[in-house]
Amino acid sequence: MVFAFRHLMDSLNVVQSFSKKGYPYDNAFCESFFKYLKKNRTNRRSYRTAEELRLDPFDYIEKLYNNQLPHGAIGYKTPNEHEAEYWGCTV
Repeated sequence: MVFAFRHLMDSLNVVQSFSKKGYPYDNAFCESFFKYLKKNRTNRRSYRTAEELRLDPFDYIEKLYNNQLPHGAIGYKTPNEHEAEYWGCTV
């Protein structure tokens, strides 16, 4: 089974993420995002179709996560505010 997974990743040119021993922080941002996606969105809803389930996270990201939720790691700004500030634009 492990070899089949490894072969599939190689065939798709995918590089698996590995933390170095004793340093679990490289995936912390992703884990935090998925924790809140599940807590605030997918665990609170029932989906009628697979397509509805597939599209809902994009709706969450665009309408709530990037526009309304401030993040401590970026000075308690929303991701869109932070990006606009970086590029010298207004939101």
